Amino acid sequence: MLTIILILFTQIVSACAHREQLKVKIPAGNNKPKDTSPANVSEWKLPISIPEGEFYKSAGWLSESKILFITNLQQTSNVYRYDLLLGKSELIYHSDHPIVTLQISPSKKYFLIHSAPSSYEGVITVIDTNGKEKLKKSIASYELAFEWNPFDESQILISKFEEDWTFQVLLMNLKKFTTMDVSIPQPFIKWMAAKQIAFLNWEYDHPALDAPLTKKDLEDGKETTLFKNVTQFAAFKDVLMTVTINEEDQSHANYSFYNRTLKEIFKFSIPQLTNYSDWLIPFFDYTDTTGHFITFQPINSGEADTYREGFNLVEYDLRKGMHQTIMDGLENEPITVSPSGKAILYGNSFEQIIDLHEKKIYQIAAE
Repeated sequence: MLTIILILFTQIVSACAHREQLKVKIPAGNNKPKDTSPANVSEWKLPISIPEGEFYKSAGWLSESKILFITNLQQTSNVYRYDLLLGKSELIYHSDHPIVTLQISPSKKYFLIHSAPSSYEGVITVIDTNGKEKLKKSIASYELAFEWNPFDESQILISKFEEDWTFQVLLMNLKKFTTMDVSIPQPFIKWMAAKQIAFLNWEYDHPALDAPLTKKDLEDGKETTLFKNVTQFAAFKDVLMTVTINEEDQSHANYSFYNRTLKEIFKFSIPQLTNYSDWLIPFFDYTDTTGHFITFQPINSGEADTYREGFNLVEYDLRKGMHQTIMDGLENEPITVSPSGKAILYGNSFEQIIDLHEKKIYQIAAE
């Protein structure tokens, strides 16, 4: 089962990191800042003129016209806010150590920065939008994965991996300045509610292509099986998605979407590609403001290692039950959708922007 863990971990860390040193005040609510600049990609100032160092990656959307990006200079990193309309970069934070990843909080008011002073140490720094440090903590680890609670962003689940891929799950509370161990049998977790999580409950001694989707209450420890035989899932604030094998045609995967009461609201099937020990789940994202789900889809079923036909980028409207193909012939690489759903960051380093309306690709940084 270690092979499955490694594959899942690779997917997460790619598009994809006991007392804290500093106090932090983070609201439990998630009122996102109003976005007054609708997407008009043709007017955006691209590519970015990098102020200092080399472009490392984009870190996500701050608004419809602002993104974060990271540059590296020797063994240090800088975090910049970039205004796509004005073409201006603003330095927000300097790290004396290389930044591994950066996550934007659900409200977009705080940023979690994972930097690495060495191969066996990770430093977690939480800053506000002005770059002021709210929290800083060092964790002995080989790798880290994070899951920010969208229902209460004062809580972050941290999966800490050792070099042999054994793991420990921690719950960081940014209000109480505490980090506590959490008894969870799996390292890759999604929040279902303020005090509830979900995970695929793999049996390590019996490798399989699917596993039960399990919900756990963090207060009383009660576990409930939501669905059996799930190969992948995603939990958004208002929608739960599962990927399962199509029982009538195992060369296809079923994508099912459920509301908060677990009533199925939408479903579709796509060709699926096989890896050595599991199925390849193409990259996807969802926008809760529009109810649109965007995913890559292979043209035909087959083996992932030998597949060369490219991927379609397809957008599904869960509310209207409609879909459209945005572009074809693309590589299957990470995507993250803008707040309005009109553009996406695309690429292993989010080095490109796709205008979903004009169906054009723009480079974020000059090659």
